[in-house]
Amino acid sequence: MVRNKEDRDTFADPAIENLLGAIAFDSAGLVPAIAQSAATGEVLMMAWMNRDAVRETLATGYVTYWSRSRKALWRKGESSGHTQRLHDVSLDCDGDALLLSVDQTGPACHTNRPSCFFRRVTDEGLAVISEPVEA
Repeated sequence: MVRNKEDRDTFADPAIENLLGAIAFDSAGLVPAIAQSAATGEVLMMAWMNRDAVRETLATGYVTYWSRSRKALWRKGESSGHTQRLHDVSLDCDGDALLLSVDQTGPACHTNRPSCFFRRVTDEGLAVISEPVEA
């Protein structure tokens, strides 16, 4: 994608439209988006995006998702301050999943953990591998 010359953290309109045309949104108009730390490579969370969320994310440089429960756009961190600044975006081979490389401010999970993936499957069941942090 071609980034705007004025603002290296956003994308130009042709690049946005190019990506939107390549995404295979599901029947509800959504695509899964996996957020990964640009600094560490850790997978932080998975959420859903619709066309407007993708467009807003690429245009502003701050990650915006689609809340299925609220049926509305929500910019990550709008109430908590735990924002995700977009570093890069990739589309998988089938066009049906996004990988967002982000600069995460504060915990990514609404449970105040660094990652939403804080439970690991073990022989004994689920083991908590990450505790909440002070926000």
